[in-house]
Amino acid sequence: MKEAKFLHDVEKSLEVNLDQARAVTAAVFHQLHDRLTVKEADDLAAQLPGELKTLWRGFDTPHRLVARTHKAEFIRRVAEDAGISELDARHAAISIFRELQRSLRSPTGQEGEAWHILSQLPKDLKKLWTEAARSE
Repeated sequence: MKEAKFLHDVEKSLEVNLDQARAVTAAVFHQLHDRLTVKEADDLAAQLPGELKTLWRGFDTPHRLVARTHKAEFIRRVAEDAGISELDARHAAISIFRELQRSLRSPTGQEGEAWHILSQLPKDLKKLWTEAARSE
């Protein structure tokens, strides 16, 4: 999936403009990136197209530790980073998780690289990740 389609689908799903879609995608990417191990974040980056890979890699820091955030904190941080409500942040996380799963060619969010991401999430974020696969 190309980054233009990814962002267009986020725009459409969230009913926002392109700049807002980029900002919300960056906020969700940032929180997900920091929730994964360095190796898993690198593995995901390898699967992303150009601009999205650059955005994802922008959160790399040397010797970073995994942020052990759970769903409520994850959503709160997305809302804060993107300047949106927590309700909108939850919807954004689901939409962007769904687009990531499509990028990873994972229809249920549990195949291949998507499985590796899912396996690193706590139960409450796993539910959000799998909800994304069922949403449309």
